[in-house]
Amino acid sequence: MTMRYFKLFDILNRRGLKKKDLMEMTGITAPTMSKLNNGETITTEVLERICKALDVQPGDIMEHVEETE
Repeated sequence: MTMRYFKLFDILNRRGLKKKDLMEMTGITAPTMSKLNNGETITTEVLERICKALDVQPGDIMEHVEETE
């Protein structure tokens, strides 16, 4: 199971925000941003901070993708 955050990066792009802006808005760290870039696991606390900062729901910024072998 893999989470993809392409929707998050699309929202940032449409709003004219950079990843650095999101980090400043939410207080998330560079390693956490790297996890988002790579579709790795993040905590629900981070997810909540992002949703609150952008006024979105979790499904607006991520999607579950089945891994194929």
